Amino acid sequence: MSQAFVAVLMGSDSDLPVMQATLDVLGTLGVPYEVKITSAHRTPQATKEYVQSADERGCVAFICAAGMAAHLAGAVSAQTLKPVIGVPINASLEGMDALLATVQMPAGIPVATVAIGKAGAKNAAYLAAQIAATADSALRQRLIDDRRASAENVQAKDAALQTELQARQTAKA
Repeated sequence: MSQAFVAVLMGSDSDLPVMQATLDVLGTLGVPYEVKITSAHRTPQATKEYVQSADERGCVAFICAAGMAAHLAGAVSAQTLKPVIGVPINASLEGMDALLATVQMPAGIPVATVAIGKAGAKNAAYLAAQIAATADSALRQRLIDDRRASAENVQAKDAALQTELQARQTAKA
């Protein structure tokens, strides 16, 4: 088996501006990934072949982004037993059509669904990394360190806010 990786699939190249957030998080965490444009509707055979190939080559999770009908994640889940994470893209109806299409899967064909858009794209990367970290202690530590840094960032912003508010109060007095 090759090195474990996450497969990031997009229904269209127009999804890349949102999905760049996924790639950035995976890159920051040092998670190997592949990226592919494939369609549940326009290239179903190519999608199936890629999923089967990725399974054989060590893919630990699939992240699938699609808008509108958003069947890509379900089509991928039907071809693998690996975890599939769906990222609904706002292509129409403020992304609600994609959200519902992604989350409403038949029993036995699960798709973990995250938020619409960039927040979902980031969380998909974090979820895939957490899945991969079950078998990779170094990645687990990178995730712990990332959460710690995020918490410290929030605390630093709060400290700056408190200082600013105190200065305002002092100036009023």
